[in-house]
Amino acid sequence: MVVVISGGERHESRFVPVLMERGKVKRAGRGRPRLRPRRVAGDKGFSYRPVRTYLRRRGIGAVIPTRSDQRRNPRFDRVAYRQRNRVERTINRLKQFRRVATRYEKRAVHYLAVLTLASILLWL
Repeated sequence: MVVVISGGERHESRFVPVLMERGKVKRAGRGRPRLRPRRVAGDKGFSYRPVRTYLRRRGIGAVIPTRSDQRRNPRFDRVAYRQRNRVERTINRLKQFRRVATRYEKRAVHYLAVLTLASILLWL
């Protein structure tokens, strides 16, 4: 899991390159982790040309539905998109921790530490 802290007024789609550069995908067997996934699932908020172009350049498939003001993508994989609920459920479980949901901490470093602790507690 990769976490990037940003300002509340910033849109998440701006941080796709940062997230993709930091994350690694664990292999099923032995060996080094892959640096890029095969596909990335996102909601309609990530359906922007810069995001899709970045993913296409890196050879990553985009499982992102099109917005109502865009042309429909006939190759959209609904079955793969349904797996995105795992991410949403994880975020909802993290928000069960009051300090994560309300962000009491003023500094981003402290909030990242609380988020890391909550993630560890969920993992255990």
